[in-house]
Amino acid sequence: MKRPIGLYEKATPKQMTWPERLLFAKELGFDFVEMSIDETDARLSRLDWTKEERLDIVKAIYETGVRIPSICFSGHRRYPLGSSDASIEEKSLVLMQKCIELAQDLGVRVIQLAGYDVYYEEKSPETRRRFMKNLRKACDWAEQCQVILAIEIMDDMFINSIEKYLAIEKEINSPYLFVYPDTGNVSAWHNDLYSEFYLGHKSIAAMHLKDTYAVTETQKGQFRDVPFGKGCVDWEECFRVLKETNYQGAFLIEMWSENCKTVEETKAAIQEAQAFLYPLLEKAGLR
Repeated sequence: MKRPIGLYEKATPKQMTWPERLLFAKELGFDFVEMSIDETDARLSRLDWTKEERLDIVKAIYETGVRIPSICFSGHRRYPLGSSDASIEEKSLVLMQKCIELAQDLGVRVIQLAGYDVYYEEKSPETRRRFMKNLRKACDWAEQCQVILAIEIMDDMFINSIEKYLAIEKEINSPYLFVYPDTGNVSAWHNDLYSEFYLGHKSIAAMHLKDTYAVTETQKGQFRDVPFGKGCVDWEECFRVLKETNYQGAFLIEMWSENCKTVEETKAAIQEAQAFLYPLLEKAGLR
């Protein structure tokens, strides 16, 4: 068994079909692709795929040998679990049920949830209370379907550290709730990496590899589209700590290449990221 390394869907050309996307990832040496179901109508519509459409995805997985073990479900940014609007709160739960059912049909093991109580609304103790109440429901549904939910460490103060996640994990108390850290997001908030990964290593479902610009007193940081090696992540220290805390899970290269003009341009950007990350993983003994 080797450690799987995957590619985020949004790093691939947007116009590709799923068979084409999985083959594209395979040609670049990846083991899996993480599907995105974001807040756009186009991607949210995937939750209503027919049985035939779902079967086509499963066939593509078997024919290419490239898995889809996880879904990045950021649709809750638009329809958050903690919303003060009852209709939006209800919609968030409907979408959650549909995403769990889709994961079950596709063989997806992990649904990554955005760690926001609300995003476009004002936060309050009530939005947190509703988030926790509805996360508990979601965990019950996930347990019934044997699908893991994993909360991402975010670009938002609500859950911007593994330590904060662990408090939520303790309160929810579900065997189907985990955390899905992001090297960039954890680093941008100046968290102590050793403390974060040492305390949280038993709760980590998978790991995003991404660079960021740090949050400071005068800057709000930048949480996407930062070239690898140009941001605030101390990659050698990060990988050293992951090795020391015995992280055995998957790595997912998170990048956005959908606006590249050609497939070759997209491929070159991904290969540049691989050329930066793989030697560091090798050096740390994580490959």
